[in-house]
Amino acid sequence: MEIREQRHGAVTVIKPIGPLVMQDADSFAAKVDDAVTRSLGRFAMDASAVPFVDSAGLEALVEAAERMTEHGQTLRLCGVGDTLRETLDLTEVADLFEYYADVTDATRSFL
Repeated sequence: MEIREQRHGAVTVIKPIGPLVMQDADSFAAKVDDAVTRSLGRFAMDASAVPFVDSAGLEALVEAAERMTEHGQTLRLCGVGDTLRETLDLTEVADLFEYYADVTDATRSFL
């Protein structure tokens, strides 16, 4: 999995490319932690290139959302596809996230 990072003003956006699965979960979690720390909570994840997650990937997403919640933030997801959204819904963790259509909407939500 490739993980791209971009700055949109004061907001850091990461974009994982590929499925979020066990072999990538730890590096994904580390990248999210680093990005959140540097962005002071102004952070979003572009999920448009994540076709699916397995249980380890889901756990990494949930843990990231919970860490952000501990600091009064919400993990903003944008570009979430049907398969990922269905997985979040079926596992009853969908409410841990805020959803936006695209990166522009997610970054504007910080204004």
